[in-house]
Amino acid sequence: MVGGPDREGLDRGERFVALLRPAVRQAAAVARALEGRVANRPKHGESTEVKAALTIADSAAQEAILVVLRDHFPEVALEAEEDTPTVGQFPADAPEVVVLDPIDGTLNGYLEARGPYAVMLGLAEDDRFHAAHVALPREGMFLDGLRDHVPSRTRPRGEPRPIRASADGARVLVSYTLPEEVTDRLRAAGYEVAMACGGAISVAPLLPGVCAGLRLAPAGSRISERGRIGLVLSRGGGAVALCESGAPFPDDIRAPARVLTVAAEPGDAEALLRAVEPAL
Repeated sequence: MVGGPDREGLDRGERFVALLRPAVRQAAAVARALEGRVANRPKHGESTEVKAALTIADSAAQEAILVVLRDHFPEVALEAEEDTPTVGQFPADAPEVVVLDPIDGTLNGYLEARGPYAVMLGLAEDDRFHAAHVALPREGMFLDGLRDHVPSRTRPRGEPRPIRASADGARVLVSYTLPEEVTDRLRAAGYEVAMACGGAISVAPLLPGVCAGLRLAPAGSRISERGRIGLVLSRGGGAVALCESGAPFPDDIRAPARVLTVAAEPGDAEALLRAVEPAL
């Protein structure tokens, strides 16, 4: 189980973080190498253009992670974004679940380069994430860590270093679908608004020059499991995460929540929530 020793006496979460680091690097390198060279190959049956976006890079990046995950954690269940060959080699149900998105923000962030995209995966048990990886390939940043522990950030050719949430600058990362009226209110409050994928938003307070992140799911939907992976890292770094009620964002990865505000300072999280409330 997550947090307990495995048969070698090593902590499961620590093994997940350490053993998947090279695979996440490889997936990020694949995505970066193919950036600008691949075209959108739509998934059939998806309801929106964003959900339909699929590239060769998505599939290649996912397989780079799955072959390593299969070797070290073959017993976990898998919730993967793409249907690639290795997906079928994992059990359909298990106490632990790995949630994986090989390129979060395929359409807007990757194909159209309108903001950062992310490679991310999280290890969950009892519907709570306990370990996570979030990589931002274009920015050359790799974040990982365990629940209730200070996360690490690694730069290319560097070593993992502890990172804490910081109100660094006035930039706020927001979802591409955020209504213009909300971005106008944020700018009027003195924030600099920048579009980003959900993975980048979830770790916004850990990024240089960024103080907070804001996501608003479309009416009738919720923040997805994938969109919550990075919160393990932000919260470990001391950030505050709120949902639309103003309560702490739920730990349960399947709990309904339409709004996510995450910030180094509680005042910023509350200010973002006030800006989005009239749009709910």
